[in-house]
Amino acid sequence: MKRYYQKSMPQSLTAHSLNILIPERAQYEEQKVSKYQPPFHMTDKIINLTAAISEQLGQIKILSKGSITPHLRKENRIRTIHSSLAIEHNSLSLEQVTAILEGKRILGNPVEIREVKNAYTAYEMMLTLDPYSVADLLKAHKAMMNELISESGRFRSDGVGVFNGKDLVHMAPPANMVPGQMRDLFTWYKTSEIHPLIRSAIFHYEFEFIHPFADGNGRMGRLWHSLLLGRWNEIFYWLPVEDLIRSRQNEYYEALGKSDSDADSSAFAAFLSSCFILAGATYE
Repeated sequence: MKRYYQKSMPQSLTAHSLNILIPERAQYEEQKVSKYQPPFHMTDKIINLTAAISEQLGQIKILSKGSITPHLRKENRIRTIHSSLAIEHNSLSLEQVTAILEGKRILGNPVEIREVKNAYTAYEMMLTLDPYSVADLLKAHKAMMNELISESGRFRSDGVGVFNGKDLVHMAPPANMVPGQMRDLFTWYKTSEIHPLIRSAIFHYEFEFIHPFADGNGRMGRLWHSLLLGRWNEIFYWLPVEDLIRSRQNEYYEALGKSDSDADSSAFAAFLSSCFILAGATYE
């Protein structure tokens, strides 16, 4: 399995100074006023997956009689936290994560234990968060990364790159552009009329492209994706999509990479939609 990690880089270090070929993106251009439109094109595959997911959601609602049992909510929340952290190389097992969240003491890396507790706090905040609020995003990040990084709850102040070993696979936009790009992204999401299943996937990709934080971008992107969809249909608050992403982690990064090279989030949207189909099957 490929290992991806991010590394802070000096603010003065840019993709161009490293002679890295990156897709032409409007986000890299300083503009006083712009109509922000994330690059995306609709495909037959995405349309068919969206229709299938909508049908599946209707079946789940009938089978669950409009509510999800507390036991299933707890079980899926634990699976979500374990998988989202495992994607970020947290080595704790599902049994250890369960024990921590039940208040039991375990032998393990203190940093990894802190990651579990923080993630639980952040996910428990979901029902109180406004998915269209940048301030709430920062509040959730503070909870997610509390005592793990110095910039918890704040956008990054330095450049950051995503690496596979020694190879730089993604150079994020300069830190001084992050606040404006995030405001544009939230405004676009709130005003767009694209179907929420597709719109949230585009948001997730753009979030990872911007990489707004010094650390915690992957787990925050997945959390916010669930929050956006949960506001549309509450089933998504409890659907363990992260579990499916972890089992298809190489495909997850390949879809991100293809969308990067295409300068278009369609490949990533199609991948996530296929994960929703599989995750929804856990309710049937």
